[in-house]
Amino acid sequence: MSVRVVLADDQQLIRTALSMVLAELDDVEVVGEAATGEEAVRLVAELAPDVVVMDIRMPGMDGIEATDHITRDEPDTRVVVLTTFDDDDYVYGALRAGASGFLVKDMALDDIIAAVRIVAAGDALIAPSVTRRLIRDFASRPQPTGSRRDLTAITEREREVLTLVGSGLSNTEIATELCISVATAKTYMTRLLTKLDARDRVQLVIIAYEAGLVSVS
Repeated sequence: MSVRVVLADDQQLIRTALSMVLAELDDVEVVGEAATGEEAVRLVAELAPDVVVMDIRMPGMDGIEATDHITRDEPDTRVVVLTTFDDDDYVYGALRAGASGFLVKDMALDDIIAAVRIVAAGDALIAPSVTRRLIRDFASRPQPTGSRRDLTAITEREREVLTLVGSGLSNTEIATELCISVATAKTYMTRLLTKLDARDRVQLVIIAYEAGLVSVS
């Protein structure tokens, strides 16, 4: 089945370029385009796409607010933020709003395609080349009151896994670090997602930092 995508960006050129690239794929279908956050929210409610590629800076409702609406009201639709990493502070708010990852506008088209597929498959996009820098910056910022999750429900072993997730380790790397199988590492991930009411791996990384399990260096 095709991955159904909505593109949300106030720049027509960006939407057209992405639409043309994605239209060439057998497993991806662009079902709608939006120039504002309001349009994106409306289209998602109407079309129930698998993925929204969401710009941050748009007139009226921005991408952060639109992401918050979509992830709350349409939980089966995942959002990938499209931003300019070096000068767009709003990506942190977007991750808190429930985005499953982010793309950089000047990244290779193959990477954008891969990101859409990864998020549609239920995973989160955390690119090792930028994640540690992003999360270090995120973690150093003042946190909103009440943003920290209660970790009393997780076991000591689950806390260890959460700490390693926050450090940017993959399931395979976590398995190696803790001398467990990859399948067991995946089981711990599933438990953490359930116990902490986290949408995906991105949110677990944020929770780990907000809880102080990972130090900023």
